[in-house]
Amino acid sequence: MRRLVALLLPLVLLAACSAPPQKELDLAQGALDAARAAGAEQYAPQEYGAAHTALQQAHEAVAQRDYRLALTRALDAHDRAQGAARAAADGKARARSEAEAVIAAASAAITQIRTRIKAAEAARMSQKDLARAKHAAAAGDAAVQKARAAIKAQDYLSAKEAVKDFPATITAELIALDSLAARRTAKPPRRGR
Repeated sequence: MRRLVALLLPLVLLAACSAPPQKELDLAQGALDAARAAGAEQYAPQEYGAAHTALQQAHEAVAQRDYRLALTRALDAHDRAQGAARAAADGKARARSEAEAVIAAASAAITQIRTRIKAAEAARMSQKDLARAKHAAAAGDAAVQKARAAIKAQDYLSAKEAVKDFPATITAELIALDSLAARRTAKPPRRGR
């Protein structure tokens, strides 16, 4: 009986590897499509790339009629694609959190500069001196609106990109306003003759 099993096992394995592993290739392709739909190309590009490469290698093995290698690569592609989908979900959540934090920082900076502009206007600073600060605040508002629209569309990377520079830009304008105010108060008052 053992001899029979020992003789039949290689024949069964050989028969199993005598045709392309189409079912496994289809499963791997389905998992890769699901990973892409989950955003793996954008949020887990390395994992997605590895899954894509493994599937390509499986197809190349089929073309070379190495069905055992094709089966191995197809199974590997399936596993990697599922990992890419999980990594994409984690990456998407992290990107959303980062985008919301950057938007909050930009909004706080805009509020700060608008407050400083009002104080400068109350101190009768010229509109010419306030023009850059007002422009930065308006541009910041537009960027925050664009970022919020990107978050609604679940494009978290674009949302981050839309506002990433505004806190620094507004901080620079705040420093410029402070400098102008300091120069203004340092000038001696005019005395009439």
